[in-house]
Amino acid sequence: MSHARPHDIRLLTGGVDLFAAMVEAMDAAQHEVLLETYIFDFSGSGADVAHALLRAAQRGVRVYVVVDGVGTGELPAPWRDQFAQAGVQVRVFAPAVGLGFWLPSRWRRLHRKLCVVDKTVAFCGGINILDDYLDPHVQGLLKAPRLDYAVSLRGALVPAVHATMAQLWSRIEAVRELRSQDLGGALDALRGTKQRLHLPGRGEMQLVLRDNVRHRMHIERTYRKAIGAARHDIVLASAYFFPGLRLRRALVMAARRGVRVRLLLQGQYEYFLPYRAARQLYGQLMAAGVEIYEYHASFLHAKVAVVDGKWLTVGSSNLDPFSLLLAREANVVVHDAALAQALQTSLANAIEQGAARVDPQAYLSRGWWERMIDALASAVLRFGVFLTGKRY
Repeated sequence: MSHARPHDIRLLTGGVDLFAAMVEAMDAAQHEVLLETYIFDFSGSGADVAHALLRAAQRGVRVYVVVDGVGTGELPAPWRDQFAQAGVQVRVFAPAVGLGFWLPSRWRRLHRKLCVVDKTVAFCGGINILDDYLDPHVQGLLKAPRLDYAVSLRGALVPAVHATMAQLWSRIEAVRELRSQDLGGALDALRGTKQRLHLPGRGEMQLVLRDNVRHRMHIERTYRKAIGAARHDIVLASAYFFPGLRLRRALVMAARRGVRVRLLLQGQYEYFLPYRAARQLYGQLMAAGVEIYEYHASFLHAKVAVVDGKWLTVGSSNLDPFSLLLAREANVVVHDAALAQALQTSLANAIEQGAARVDPQAYLSRGWWERMIDALASAVLRFGVFLTGKRY
C-alpha cells in the first residue's frame, strides 16, 4: 500500500525557472493570487509576471501584491494605472518618505519573496521579480544570469504560507484605514490579524519566519541547530554575509570537529560596504578550516544551505544583520535527501565553474590598505547595528 507524501516540492534555479512556474500557476488561477516581493522590476522577464497578474485580475481573480517601500517604492505610472484598471490591489510596505529611510526604525523592510495561488501552490525563495540578466544599479545587462534559488510547494505547508501573507495584508490594510481615519475599516482589517499563525515546527518541511514580534530569532536558530548537528558536510551560500558571534562560532566549531564547511559568497559584489565587511571575518573562519569561495561568474543572490546531504533551506534570509535582526524574512526548511542532493550539486557546480577559493596565505598577506578598508567596513556595519539597539 503506497502512502501519499504530505507535500510536493520542486527546486527552482533563477528567475527563468521561477517566473515560468509562477506565470503557469497564475494563468490557471481561479480564485486568488497573493504576491510579496522586495523588488518588483517591470523590465525583461519581470514584465511576464506583471502581465500574468493582469490577466488573472481581468478574469475576475482576486490579486493582492505587496512590495517593499525601499526595494520597489512606487510602481511606474503606466503599470500602476494598468493594475488599478484591471483590479490588481497593490500595497507598499513601509514607504520611504524623504529622509525617513535614515531612521533606524525604518530599516525594518519586507524582504520576503512569497507567492500563493488558489491556496494550492506556493513559492518561496530569494528571487525578486527581477530579470536574471538585469543589473539595476547600472541599468545594464550581466554577462551571466544572477545565481539564486526558490522552491515551489504543494500540500501541507501551503496553508501556512497563505496565512502569513494574509495576516500581513490585513495589518497593512489596518494601518491604511487608520491613516484615512476610517476606524470601522481599521477594525475590520485588524480582525484578520488576530488569528495566531500555526507554523509546523517538525516534520519533513517547515516554514521558518523572521519578524519583529513573535519570530525574531527563528531563522538564525534554525541555522545554528542544523550546523550544530552536522557530521560530514555543510555547503552554504549567502549573498550578504556578516553573521553574529553565535552563528560564526557554530561554523568554526563544525569545522574543528571535522565537518567540511564550504561558504559561497559574493565575489562580483553589488554593494561595496557589506562585501568588505564580510572579508573582515574570513581570517577567523579559514583558521578553523572553513573553505571560502567567492563567486565571480555573476552576482550571487542565493540564500541557501545544505547539511549532510539531507537537510536544506531555501529562502530570502541572508546571514547578515539586515536579515537576521531587522527584516521580515521567510525560509523553507526541508528534510529530503533527493532535493538536498540536487541543491548541493548545483552549488558544487557553481563553486567549480564560477568561483575562486580564497587562499588563506594570500588573505593574511594582503596589504595594510585592504586591511584598513575591511576593518572600517566592519566597524560601520557594527555601528549600524548599534543604532538599531539590537545585540548581535
